[in-house]
Amino acid sequence: MKTTRSMVLVSSDPESLDRGALDVFSTLQKQITKFGLEEEIALSMITDISKHAMSPLVLVYPDAVIYGPVTADDVPRIVEEHLYKGRVVEEKQISAYDLSGRVAWLSSRKGTMPAENRIVLKNVGLIDPENIEEYIINEGYEALGTVLKEMTPDETIKVIKDSGLRGRGGAGFPTGLKWQFVKGAKGNKKYVICNADESEPGTFKDRLVLEGDPHGIIEAMSIAAYAVGADEGYVYIRGEYGLAISRMQKAIQQARDYNLLGENIFGTDFSFDIHIHAGAGAYICGEETALIESIEGNRGEPRPRPPYPTTAGLWQKPTLVNNVETLANIPAIIRNGGAWYKNIGTPSSPGTKVYTVLGNVNVTGLIEVPMGITLREVISIYAKGMKDGATFKLAQTGGSSGSIIPASLQDTPMDFDSYNKAGVSLGSGALLICNEEVCVVDLAKVLLNFFRYESCGKCNPCRIGNKRAYETLVNISEGVGTLQDLKDLQMMSDQLYEMSNCGLGQTAGSPLKDILAHFRAEVEAHIKLKVCPAGVCPMSGQRIYKTI
Repeated sequence: MKTTRSMVLVSSDPESLDRGALDVFSTLQKQITKFGLEEEIALSMITDISKHAMSPLVLVYPDAVIYGPVTADDVPRIVEEHLYKGRVVEEKQISAYDLSGRVAWLSSRKGTMPAENRIVLKNVGLIDPENIEEYIINEGYEALGTVLKEMTPDETIKVIKDSGLRGRGGAGFPTGLKWQFVKGAKGNKKYVICNADESEPGTFKDRLVLEGDPHGIIEAMSIAAYAVGADEGYVYIRGEYGLAISRMQKAIQQARDYNLLGENIFGTDFSFDIHIHAGAGAYICGEETALIESIEGNRGEPRPRPPYPTTAGLWQKPTLVNNVETLANIPAIIRNGGAWYKNIGTPSSPGTKVYTVLGNVNVTGLIEVPMGITLREVISIYAKGMKDGATFKLAQTGGSSGSIIPASLQDTPMDFDSYNKAGVSLGSGALLICNEEVCVVDLAKVLLNFFRYESCGKCNPCRIGNKRAYETLVNISEGVGTLQDLKDLQMMSDQLYEMSNCGLGQTAGSPLKDILAHFRAEVEAHIKLKVCPAGVCPMSGQRIYKTI
């Protein structure tokens, strides 16, 4: 690999591209050549940015200097002054904390915050995602070669089981055990599916992995296919992720061209290929059996379970379904061993977790940190505290299907078992941090309205229960609720969990359970005092929905 003294990165998220990022990149190439710096400066694109007001951005590494917004006209001065003469162009420089989403690995080089332990995001923002050779140079496909040349399927599964990796989609099921179930299932045809239908509000971690490191997912799916005995795979991507779909398609074709997908991979008798299926915007298709129905061309509705996809999945064949973040851990585990991974995080929840940090904090964006970190650490270290010095009130984890976490639990380790013991869930990875100006009744109302809209309607508890719960919350927010409504909400929460057909309905009652358990006094104030302590709810005194 060529050694360079500096790396220059240009933001290439969709907003940056619309604002002329390609012109900036092209001009940088010309100016770097003009000054004879092509052997000293590496130039690439980066997608790991979520703030667009100052894009396109130009980042100079390892100087930890960020310029923005940059036009093609700004480039000659930046190249001459900074890259050629070594002087920062201060009038175009911005702070990493001026971005709502920051480039964590860059700012951490200057000691401004603890460096993140990146496994899932190891390559995101550091390599050109559309260049397979850059992936290969950075240990790409090394793990696949190892398992195909040196390991049996059983040995591969054992490494994953030894690592303790648990599914990062929210449920936390042991990954190695799921692989073992599919391998042991009877059938002459098996499938591997990557669930990239990232529909949880506020969650965008999987999108950045797909956009920034598509070959990592291809390699992981190939390893999984070898382990379970599959020869065909699907990546089910949310239809709105246009850039992710484009880069995955390009990566798949490059892998085929390099004989890393297709027939006799690495000269072995293992053959595997991958197809892309774009979703049509249905939240329910994030549930694995609804996703399978969608791939088959049917309406996206969950199937009764059992049988589970591990034995009767896609076209009733044994099918392994893992989400993007889960798969992104696989190559590193194979390269470094299960024991290495087990030493990161907590004993019951090893490894790292990727979070999207949103809400009333000073710095929002994407972080990857060891499992077991606390909310207090996330807010104070990575989010740089609450915005305007406000008081932390609650955090909602994992998008709509997560939990509402009160301030009293902000020192609870964020891992599957610790949160389960505390009666809350970790969810998929979104952290919505809220201050005292957020009303829990209003928040729960928004969430139940989302579930009411996204329910597929197949089962009565979910179809009727979400609608009824939403109507009850609306009445409470208008100041016409009754204490009986609290009993009804608790009953609906229990019945949604116990009687719904799939995870959507089963988790829809979580906001109800959480506000009654941790914020009951605030809910009762809406009923008894006819006031909203946060000053959010209208309190019109008019009943919007009649009780049955």
